Amino acid sequence: MTLLAVERIKLFSTRSPYWCTALAIAMSVGFAALLAANADQVGVGLTQAGTRLALVVVLVLGALAVTTEYRFSTIRATFLAVPGRTSALVAKTAVVALVAGVIGEVAAFGSWAIAKVIKPNADLAINTGAEWRAVAGVGLTFAIGAILAIAVGILVRQTAGAVAILLVWSMLAENLVGLIPKVGVKIQAWLPFMNADNFLAVNTPSAGEVEATGGGVVFKLSQWGSLAYFAGIAVALLVVALVVAKRRDA
Repeated sequence: MTLLAVERIKLFSTRSPYWCTALAIAMSVGFAALLAANADQVGVGLTQAGTRLALVVVLVLGALAVTTEYRFSTIRATFLAVPGRTSALVAKTAVVALVAGVIGEVAAFGSWAIAKVIKPNADLAINTGAEWRAVAGVGLTFAIGAILAIAVGILVRQTAGAVAILLVWSMLAENLVGLIPKVGVKIQAWLPFMNADNFLAVNTPSAGEVEATGGGVVFKLSQWGSLAYFAGIAVALLVVALVVAKRRDA
């Protein structure tokens, strides 16, 4: 049995993946339905407003996939059975990232579909590259987010600590950075979750438009560059986590 198969079995032997999957999809689709029912004009970008909340659930899923094993000491059996710790953890990361990507695609297209049902006359055709990126690209950001969450889980090893870090980081800390006078919005342009949001944005304002409206984040990277940057940070953090996992006791 391959490591990927083993990690898939271990992941789905607990209830948390099922609950997190259901919650992520329900939050995304439900939020899209709520917005579509109450908004006068509904666009493709608006249908994806709830996927940011769903990403938070996926981050929790990624953290739980690692910290649960440390909590119940099953990680020790895994490390004893597999000669190299790195290969076991990479296999776990691959499985969770794949699951997260599928969740993202289902949540994204489900949100778009429910909005289309509620507002059949709205212009919700996915025609442009930006619109396809805003919908189909959700799975990519979810998969990368799962990698980042697993890295945090490996480093922290405790569920409460890992989940707290991920929630504060993704939902609060990066937004609060913008409150720093003069340099806040400049720093935000290089924060990972901000760049993930930039990748999914349908319409990104230019630097002149940002200045005209009185402030905002001016990203230095293109939207695909923002995705690559987000992925680079996730992979770098995972590499650090793998090095730390090899050097300390399970």
